Formats: sequence, C-alpha cells, structure tokens
Amino acid sequence: MKELVVISGKGGTGKTSIVAALASLAQNKVIADCDVDAADLHLILNPEIREEQPFTGWGVAVLRRDRCTECGRCREVCRFSAISESFEIDPLSCEGCTVCAHVCPEQAIEMVVKVAGRWFISETRHGPLVHAQLGIAENNSGKLVAQVKEASLNLARERNYDLILVDGAPGMGCPVIASLSGARLALIVTEPTVSGIFDMRRIIDLTGHFHIKSLVCINKYDLNVEMSRHIEEYCADTGIEHVASIPYDIAFTKAMLQGKNILEFSEGAPSRIIREMWEKISNEL
Repeated sequence: MKELVVISGKGGTGKTSIVAALASLAQNKVIADCDVDAADLHLILNPEIREEQPFTGWGVAVLRRDRCTECGRCREVCRFSAISESFEIDPLSCEGCTVCAHVCPEQAIEMVVKVAGRWFISETRHGPLVHAQLGIAENNSGKLVAQVKEASLNLARERNYDLILVDGAPGMGCPVIASLSGARLALIVTEPTVSGIFDMRRIIDLTGHFHIKSLVCINKYDLNVEMSRHIEEYCADTGIEHVASIPYDIAFTKAMLQGKNILEFSEGAPSRIIREMWEKISNEL
C-alpha cells in the first residue's frame, strides 16, 4: 500500500489546499484528514457521511462520596490540581493519569471513560474520505489520528485501492508522528518565512528519524524570493528534492470560498505547477 503524507511543521502554509488539489489528481485512493484537532479538508471536499463512530479517550476521575474518608492522598499526588480542598474533581483539569485512583485506600475514585470525539467515513467527489473531530479540550489526538489511519487502510484494502493520501497534522507533536506512521513518502509544504524554514528543518529531521523519504514544496514562494532561495539551497545541501515553488495567488482563497480546490477553480500558474509536482510525486511513489 502506497501512502503519501502531506505535512508542514507549522500551520498556515497552505498544506490542506494542496492536499485538496492532489485529491483531484490521484486515482484509486482513500483520503485521510489527520488534522483531528482542527479538521478543515471537509470544507473543500463537501463529504457525505456514510458511517460515524464514537472515539473514546482517557478516563476521567469520578469520586464516590459514599466511600471517601477525605484522607487527602488523592490531592497530594494530583499534579494537575484537579482535586479541590472540598474534594471536588474538576473534569476539565483531570488528565486521566489514574494516579489518584491507585493511591486511594478506600477505592473511592473510579476512572470513567467518556466519548472524546467522533470519526467518519464519507464519500466525496474525489473519492472516499476518512476524517474525525476531537472534542473541545479533549486529549489523545494521536490515538484518534491512529484510528483514522487504520480505518483508511482497511477501506483501501476493502476497495482494492493502492494509495492513501493523508492530510497530516501541523506542528511536531504526537498527531504528526501518528500521521507519519506507515508512510512511504512525505511532502513537506513550507513557506518563505523564518518560522517556515525553522519548522521545515525540524520536520525533515523527524521524517529522517523514521526513514521516510521527503520532498519539499515551497508555497507562496514569491512573497520572499530570498528566503525561498535559502530553502532551495538547504534542500540541495541535505539531499532533499525540491519539487515545486508555487506562487501566491488569491485564486486559492476564492476557490475555498466556493468549496473548490485550485485545480477546479482556475487553470493558472499554480494549477499547472501542482500538476507538474504530482507527476514527480507519482514517480517517487
């Protein structure tokens, strides 16, 4: 199974816009939106949900008053200050570490698992989409990403598809690592800014650690041509292939406002460059 993960190292580089465009070029694929904390690929693909499943995160501590002797051991060990002086447990502060339940001599604390989000299998005009939504202030986004990846793989096998196109989570945390799990190739979308270059270097180190081949795409390259040149030089020095430099174009925003990707909206320079980039990516896959 071939798997392409599009990542950025930071938000705002235009990663999802490029994934949406690639979704209209790739054939026989399942699309997976692994940005579960702030999913937005569905805004362009307009999916029809066919299956919906709950996602359970960690347990939350619940106090049984009939057993509690208010000895204070739970308050002593709770590093998140989730237990008040009156022995009320704040569910928003509780991180579900279970330490309080382990040390309670009266077994007065129970860990209750709750629904932390939902994941979906949908149909779109560009093929099946597996996506999810994590609840507000919920944890375990890495685990939910793993669930999205597993469902995508099962769906691809079921339909005899040979590619999974992943919109990876931004940043460098657990969701990103979960997004990269099992990937054959990573497309790193960066921008010509100081933070863009810094985060690109970090994400290249991460993909290198997991022995995943990386390609680099510079989005909005003409906003700072000198910075873009620095990125190209860095790629040349480190042996990372630079596959495209996409100019800034207001057409991206206009396309999103109409629920379209850039290829569906315009045949301008960005669309041509993305098509050429996809040919290079296809050869690597």
